[in-house]
Amino acid sequence: MAFPENFLWGGAVAANQLEGAYLEDGKGLSVPDMLLGGNVNTPRTFLPKIDETAFYPSHDAVDYYHHYKEDIALFAEMGFKCFRMSINWARIYPNGDDPEPNEKGLQFYDNVFDECRKHNIEPLVTLCHYEIPWNIVVKYNGFYDRKTIDLFLKYAETCFRRYKDEVKYWLTFNEINIPLMSAGGIGDLYGLGLMEKGDIESDHRIPLTELKRDPKKTMEALHNEFVASALCVKLAHSINPDFMIGNMIARQVIYPLTSDPKDVLASQKENRLINDFCSDVQVRGEYPSWAHEVFSSMNVDPSFITEEDRKILKEGTVDFYTFSYYSSHCTTTHKDAEEGAGNMTRGAVNPYLKASAWGWQIDPDGMLYALEQLNDRYPHVPLMIVENGLGAQDKVEEDGSIHDPYRIDYLRAHIEAMQKAVDEGVNLIGYTTWGPIDLVSAGTGELRKRYGFIYVDRHDDGTGDYSRSRKDSFCWYKKVIASKGEDLA
Repeated sequence: MAFPENFLWGGAVAANQLEGAYLEDGKGLSVPDMLLGGNVNTPRTFLPKIDETAFYPSHDAVDYYHHYKEDIALFAEMGFKCFRMSINWARIYPNGDDPEPNEKGLQFYDNVFDECRKHNIEPLVTLCHYEIPWNIVVKYNGFYDRKTIDLFLKYAETCFRRYKDEVKYWLTFNEINIPLMSAGGIGDLYGLGLMEKGDIESDHRIPLTELKRDPKKTMEALHNEFVASALCVKLAHSINPDFMIGNMIARQVIYPLTSDPKDVLASQKENRLINDFCSDVQVRGEYPSWAHEVFSSMNVDPSFITEEDRKILKEGTVDFYTFSYYSSHCTTTHKDAEEGAGNMTRGAVNPYLKASAWGWQIDPDGMLYALEQLNDRYPHVPLMIVENGLGAQDKVEEDGSIHDPYRIDYLRAHIEAMQKAVDEGVNLIGYTTWGPIDLVSAGTGELRKRYGFIYVDRHDDGTGDYSRSRKDSFCWYKKVIASKGEDLA
C-alpha cells in the first residue's frame, strides 16, 4: 500500500543549526551562539563571553541565511511537500524583551515563506527550537521566571499575526522533554534557558555535561513552558481557527536489557518519565496520575502548579503530536552493563542492534513500536515524525560524487516501519527527515556529522566555500516521494 495522497513528505532543520548570520540584520544572541563545538568523545562547551578567537559553529553554520532560495529550490527538486523549520526568536526579538520586533528579521522569514509557496511546499514552523535569546537566560533565568511566559506569547503572537496566511502548521517547543532526559544541565539550557548564576558568570569554558542544575528549578521552569505552550495554542486558534498547533517530543524507545523483573520495572519508569510525562500534559491537558511519583523522586514540591494553570493546560491541548526518533536504548539495574550513547541521553547497549559512528543504536522496529504505542495512547490525535536521520561522515569522490548507501539503508528501513504502522491503522500524517541538508549537530557541534541529502562544503576548522551538491540519497529520496513511498529500492 502507498502512503496517503496528502502525506507530508519533507525534511526538517533548525534555524540555529542552519542559518548562520548570527548578528546580521539586528539579530541578537541566542543560547546556541554561546556554545563551542565538541565531538563524539568530547562534550560541547559553554563560554558566557564571546571569544573572537574561538570557533562557534552556529555563528556561520551553513549560511542558509544567504542561500535559502537555492536550498528551498533543491528541496522542491526532491519533491518536498513539507519543510519543517524554526524561527529564531532572537532574530525577531533580539533580547527577548524588546518593546518592538525587529522588522528585518520578520522580513527574512517573509522571504523564506514566499519561496516555500513558490514551490508548493507547506511550512511547518517551530517557534522555539533551543533558540531562547541569551538575554532571557541572563536576566530572567529562562522559563524559571513566569515573566518569560509573557515574553514568549508576545513573540508567538507577532509570528502568528505576521504569517497567518503563510503558515498553517506550528510547533511550540522542540523536544520539550529533554530536561528530563539529559545528563548535567544540557537539557535545562537548551530547552528551558535555565542556568545557575555561577555558570553564567564563569570566565572559562564549561563542558555542557558539567553545568549545574537544580531539580526544583527544572520542574518549575518546565511547568511554565507547559503553560506557555497551552496559552500559545489558545492564542493561535483565536487568530486563525485553521491553525494546527502541535507539540514535539524526543521519543525514546527504552527496552529492559534483561527479563529480570527489576529491569522491566526500571524501563517502565524511565519510559513514563521521558516519553509520557510531557506529552500527557500537552495532549491530554493534565499531569498523569503518577506525576506525584516524579515530583517525589526529585524531592520537588509541586505547589507551584496553580488551579488556574490546570485550567489553562486543559483548554490549550495540542492539535497533533510530533516527535523525533533516531534510536533506542536499554535500561537495566545491573551495574556491569555496557553503556552506549543516544539523542541527549545514555543507556545500556542492546546486543541485538548495530550502532552509528556516534554510538546511536539503529532500530527501525523501535519506530514501529513507538508509533503503535502512541496511536494507542492518543487514538484521536494525528501523529507526525518530524526528525529521523543518520549522522555520518561522507566522502566526496574525485569526480564530486558522494555515495551514501548507509544513509539510504537507514531511511529505507524506517520508512518501511512507517508503512507497516500506516497499514495497521496508525494515524500518521507526515514524515520530515533530519536534516535534508548538512548542518551543525546540536549534540556535538560538529559539521562532519552529516545528515543531509545535500552536501555543504563547510568544515569544523571553519573552512569551505558553502557550495551545495547532491548526494546519492538526494536522488533516492526524490524517487521515494514521487512514488508515495512505494519505490524504496
